[in-house]
Amino acid sequence: MIDSHPGPATIDDVAKAAGVSTATVSRALRNHPYVADATRAKVMEAAARLRYVANPNAARLASGATSTVGLLAPVLTSWYTSEVVAGVEEVFAEAGYDLLIGTADPKARDRMLSGETRFRQRVDGVILVDVMCREVGARQLAALDVPVVVLGEELHAVDSVSVDNVAGAAMAARHLIELGHRRIGVVGGHSYAEDEHDVPNDRTNGFRSALATEDIELPDASVCDGGFTIDGGRRAMHALMELPHPPTGVFAMSDEMGFGVLQALRERGLVPGRDVSVIGFDDHPVAEAMGLTTVRQPVRVIGRFGAQVLLERLEGIGTAHHREMPLSLVVRASTGVPHSAS
Repeated sequence: MIDSHPGPATIDDVAKAAGVSTATVSRALRNHPYVADATRAKVMEAAARLRYVANPNAARLASGATSTVGLLAPVLTSWYTSEVVAGVEEVFAEAGYDLLIGTADPKARDRMLSGETRFRQRVDGVILVDVMCREVGARQLAALDVPVVVLGEELHAVDSVSVDNVAGAAMAARHLIELGHRRIGVVGGHSYAEDEHDVPNDRTNGFRSALATEDIELPDASVCDGGFTIDGGRRAMHALMELPHPPTGVFAMSDEMGFGVLQALRERGLVPGRDVSVIGFDDHPVAEAMGLTTVRQPVRVIGRFGAQVLLERLEGIGTAHHREMPLSLVVRASTGVPHSAS
């Protein structure tokens, strides 16, 4: 039997008829996995009885929602960021959200943390990629009127997703140590703040700590800045090879710098994995073709997972916590025993 109803039924009418909240009606009608089958059946029956037809535009206007999610990152042109964004886009496109992408330079980050509203008024939620908020900034983000998910940093006041960069770098160090390397260099990058946790510092500290367990020193001269670019890695490797005692093994903090390291070795007539071992970090798609040993992080999965977390927050599901993504070692031809020991 169809209920008589003065005018079109609203989502509030369906919620009242089904005995659930409007948020539950919204989730049930969109087939959200967190809605129990019995509840979904009640909602669908009430919607059919009331001849309810969802009007996304009206719903957005009534709720103030935009069906748009914002994403901010310091650099949008790097492979890492583009992979994260691709993962984010996959999830939100399927969920019917648009993605508004912007560059989070320090001033933009500070405006966001201080509660500046121009950006937030245009989006329902925000994903920050490698913005480095620190816990102080995370508490400011938690006070905003939109949900925020931070990718690339471990936080507690807001949702965050990252890998353990200290452990990943230690994994790289142990691989070189187990092969027998004792003269070891690092091609790193600029750090965001010398006294705080960030990717370059965490990877440097993790690498140093693992070497220290075997009483292996890492002199400051053996750490060169490659700027997280291919050309930067190439120049840094040439600098390392000019040392009085050049390294037999090198850790590049990103695969892109690792590609530059491999290029520099070949320019010097050296064979990676035989004359000098090289290990990277990321498992860039080109790493396999280059034969680069690396620490694999699931970059696109990080983006997808972060987007799924934000969707849950937009639905009012769950509370903020940190998720750590797994790392693994991928051994290829660019690492081997030191030439003198082979």
